Amino acid sequence: MRNLILAFPLVLIASAASAQGSFQSCLSGLRSDAAAKGVSTATFDRAMAGVEPDMKVIEAMNNQPEFKTPIWDYLGTLVDDEKVAEGRNMLRQHASTLAAAEQRFGVDRHTIAAVWGVESDFGKARGKMPLVQALSTGACLAPRRNAFFKGELIATLQIIQRGDVRAERLFGSWAGAFGHTQFIPSTYLRLAVDGDGDGRRDLVDSIPDALHSTANFMDKAGWVTGASWGYEVRVPSGYSGPTGRNPKQPVSSWAARGIVKFDGSALSGSGNAGLLMPAGREGPAFLVFKNYDAAYSYNGADSYALAISLLSDRLRGRPGVQGEWPTDDLPLSREQRRELQRLLIARGFDVGEPDGAVGALTRAAIKQIEAKIGMNQTGRPGEKVLRALKSGRV
Repeated sequence: MRNLILAFPLVLIASAASAQGSFQSCLSGLRSDAAAKGVSTATFDRAMAGVEPDMKVIEAMNNQPEFKTPIWDYLGTLVDDEKVAEGRNMLRQHASTLAAAEQRFGVDRHTIAAVWGVESDFGKARGKMPLVQALSTGACLAPRRNAFFKGELIATLQIIQRGDVRAERLFGSWAGAFGHTQFIPSTYLRLAVDGDGDGRRDLVDSIPDALHSTANFMDKAGWVTGASWGYEVRVPSGYSGPTGRNPKQPVSSWAARGIVKFDGSALSGSGNAGLLMPAGREGPAFLVFKNYDAAYSYNGADSYALAISLLSDRLRGRPGVQGEWPTDDLPLSREQRRELQRLLIARGFDVGEPDGAVGALTRAAIKQIEAKIGMNQTGRPGEKVLRALKSGRV
């Protein structure tokens, strides 16, 4: 989770040399700011000892996948069959913990598990950046977002001082999200809870704490127990009415516009709903209710909220997206991405481990394949490139 980490403007920074000088000067000011928030100088000095800026934070800030990746690609890896199988295994393995969180906060276990799966692949991808380093880099070298990063850095120091999570265990994303369900530090301070009864709130090494805290987040975000997040619908050809998560309208108003469930049956659900068309008028459409908004508040992106919602449905045994995405080059699942990487390696490309994570090396290799088959060089892992590799044409 990035908890309301929205799309930021491009961040302007100075040269590397001046950035280093600015960073050290900034740390001196942060020491006073942290002290004003109750962080002892001893805690600050221990945590910041030897910390250097990490410019990968600035790069990552300008390349958030929720806002730059086509929705079908984003969902292709987060709500594939492999993720569903893993999620169902987690539902069985942690049944008692999920049942307790569900009873305590009223948020169903499938949604809690879906957040866990999307946020960290059930704990396998929790981020590798030391929080203090990432957040101090943002606080000192990202002037347009320094208030956000400074606040999260001080919150991190408060967590360290309280002793709930050991400093050496605080690794996460460029924006400070950490643990199984990726709370940013300020959200941790507000909403993390003890789920295993040991008196601590440890989202890193305690799965019960992480899952109960996620349920608490959703509850505080307005989750309605027993209600649906929404469902896929059919929109009449040539529809020109309103779209978007907000403003919401009564279900009857959408029905009056000729909208029906995807299977053709009448719309259902209480309360107002919004009509979401994340790929435009030619793609799948969804009627979304208040519980969708709770998922949206976890990260502030429709692609993210839809991933949570659709994965929770798949974990319940419901179908995924049934409408067709407006693309002639469908996305790849994680297993297909691993297959693509293995084929690239067989052709002599260095893409690292074939793990399904598409980084700079894989994208560079894909661009070469795209050039050979007459495609625009985007570096995107799609079916066309995979088919070309499998056919032996390249």
